[in-house]
Amino acid sequence: MSFSRINPYIYTTLVICTLNTHKNTEIIKSIAKELGFSFCGIAKAEFLTEEASKLEEWLKRGYQGKMSYLENHFDKRLDPTQLVSGAKSVVSLVFNYYPKETHQDPDQLKIAKYAYGQDYHFVIKDKLKEFMAKIEEQIGAVEGRVFVDSAPVHERAWAAKSGLGWIGKNSLLLNRELGSFFFLAELIIDLELESDGPTKDYCGTCTACQDACPTDAIPEPYVVDGSRCISYLTIELKEEIPTEFKGSMENWVFGCDICQDVCPWNRFSQPQQEPKFDPQGWEAFSDNDWEEMTQEVFQKVFKKSAVKRAKYSGLKKNISFVQNQKSAEERKS
Repeated sequence: MSFSRINPYIYTTLVICTLNTHKNTEIIKSIAKELGFSFCGIAKAEFLTEEASKLEEWLKRGYQGKMSYLENHFDKRLDPTQLVSGAKSVVSLVFNYYPKETHQDPDQLKIAKYAYGQDYHFVIKDKLKEFMAKIEEQIGAVEGRVFVDSAPVHERAWAAKSGLGWIGKNSLLLNRELGSFFFLAELIIDLELESDGPTKDYCGTCTACQDACPTDAIPEPYVVDGSRCISYLTIELKEEIPTEFKGSMENWVFGCDICQDVCPWNRFSQPQQEPKFDPQGWEAFSDNDWEEMTQEVFQKVFKKSAVKRAKYSGLKKNISFVQNQKSAEERKS
């Protein structure tokens, strides 16, 4: 149908709607930048058809380990309209956490970089609440919810769908300008916005992450066996770490950065600018300090840290497991 045959009123309405959508999209991305997010991408809120079969197969293989919660709310993980009625857009956000200085002496006990400072759940959630308030100020009333590694949201899939990067062979989102040391967050809202297209995969023939994983947690490209991942073993697993992993922990006692540290794209990582993500007092710990740490010290040093997720008993369990292996190796030498 030619534009000349369209009802002038309908045509004018379509033009106004398009202009409003463009303007609102620009406002959303402007707010993201103002609040310190490195990147902002947008995708239409719709069922993630392609991810459904992948998630089903991953669960069928038992790669979730003891994380039974991942088996719940299957449809909600794939359909944002089940989380926010009338949802039209998923706004995905990236917040850098790469530290100004790493504290990862290969001979000392280590924690993952994301846990250096205050718990990102609370830091990012506060920014997302401010984000929604600014949307209301500049656009008007908008219904929606904010998420940061919370609720059944398939965040990496949404980030990839909105063009923030691609899912790497270690299953993490990779960005050509920033690498992968960043947090992901989402706004699921009932506001019509312009969608960003996905980007291509730039992993190529590289298998650095697979080759470097000491527990063989990446059995094939783009698939991670969560039950073998050091992050799972030191955070999610509440039981004793299986003896088969002795000698494979490489001194990690909370989380693991190996597959990220070896990724070529992380040569583009930039130091984060959020003071709340700076180390909070544990950075000078020696192995002896970790080993002799009391409940009181744990509560004081990690009061606002993601490390609290493992609890004192869990962290001590991890430390003991790694230290016993180190002692055994020293006796052999």
